[in-house]
Amino acid sequence: MSLKRINVYADADDLAIIKEAARRRGVSEAEIIRQGIHLAAMANRVRDEPPLSHTLTGPGRTASRAEVRDAVADAVRRQNGPGSERESQSGPGPEPVA
Repeated sequence: MSLKRINVYADADDLAIIKEAARRRGVSEAEIIRQGIHLAAMANRVRDEPPLSHTLTGPGRTASRAEVRDAVADAVRRQNGPGSERESQSGPGPEPVA
């Protein structure tokens, strides 16, 4: 990694926190500041595509309670197998709270 020297004005209280953090971690104050700059850069960079754009599927809206309940019930049935003892022991479940 190539480093470039810069000058930055910082709040005295922030610098005191950085100094203490560097002492506790056994690293230089400059390393703490470099890590902070990197985190700020990553949080503010612009990407060509939104994260997870290739993995999201579905109708693009929040699922209703009934849809969530049905999806969970289907998953439980798939996991337990049809007609399993667990499935027959479980009732309809608690009534939803409005």
